[in-house]
Amino acid sequence: MIDEIRRLLDDYLGWLRDNTVLRETGGWVEMTTPYLDRHNDYLQIFVKKTDEGYVLTDDGYVLGDLEQSGCSLDSDRRQNLLHMTLNGFGVELRDSRLQVNASSQNFASKKHSLLQAMLSVNDLFYLAAPNVASLFFEDVASWLDGHEIRYTAKSRFAGKSGYDHVFDFVIPKSRLKPERMLQTINHATKDAAQSAAFAWIDTKESRPALAAAYALINDLSGSPTPSAVDAFGRYEVKPILWSRREEFAAELAA
Repeated sequence: MIDEIRRLLDDYLGWLRDNTVLRETGGWVEMTTPYLDRHNDYLQIFVKKTDEGYVLTDDGYVLGDLEQSGCSLDSDRRQNLLHMTLNGFGVELRDSRLQVNASSQNFASKKHSLLQAMLSVNDLFYLAAPNVASLFFEDVASWLDGHEIRYTAKSRFAGKSGYDHVFDFVIPKSRLKPERMLQTINHATKDAAQSAAFAWIDTKESRPALAAAYALINDLSGSPTPSAVDAFGRYEVKPILWSRREEFAAELAA
């Protein structure tokens, strides 16, 4: 099993490396990654060398795109959730830009954290148009609270690859059940499945024995693709469709 997990990690890192394209422009290096945003465009990071190391930024793309799509982040509630998400990844907000500073030693992990923050912020808010009353993350938190399911929100763990990973909810071990890690997936794409699966397999060995991972998938705004749902199961992340969440309430509350 360990050899299989090691191979999966190597395959993921190889896919990420081989499908990243670099281009120099105006003193910056434009890094086009294989991750897709909600428009199916490749996410880009811009990198510049400084006296202290490197600065990596999305150049304001993620928040600017949400604003242009009618998703305002001006409310205190959304600002708090935005900053909680960014803090979990160690990412700063600088004039609407998502940004990290890196050294040559931690460049890879910082780049990974920025990419995961971009994906997470996009996924958190992309359905939060002005007429939407709540966000999926908050819906999940309210449901957990309603069933008296104990949890810690936005917990960060280091993986064996050296990358940090943020889990939306962590349910501590009980007398009956092991530790459980929950990720909320607002838009169940292949990239979202791969990202959640990598976070789990990269941290699994450092978690307590029998720890388990779940993906809470929002299927009310659109049916997830079968390939995305299957991908979760392949990597031992148990998918839970939001429309069927009550079937798993007792399992998570135990």
